[in-house]
Amino acid sequence: MGGISMERDKLVYMGNQIAKFFQSTPEGARSQGVADHINKFWEPRMRTQLFQKVEAGETSEFHPLLLEALPRIRRPEKPLEERADHQ
Repeated sequence: MGGISMERDKLVYMGNQIAKFFQSTPEGARSQGVADHINKFWEPRMRTQLFQKVEAGETSEFHPLLLEALPRIRRPEKPLEERADHQ
């Protein structure tokens, strides 16, 4: 297992732990709580790797609450080198 893959697996584990924590909050606030926590505390690189797993269809190990929160998690902007303007 490569380093990047292992790092992504850790992110899924962390995301699932966050989802399990928010599972005990009132139903209407659960997925928003997961998204707010990830948006606030995960650096863009971590959120990018999470979305890479989603785009690769690798969500079978995601907690259902993490899946529910995905639309509310901010997708990081592309790195500067990918945003270069052709002026």
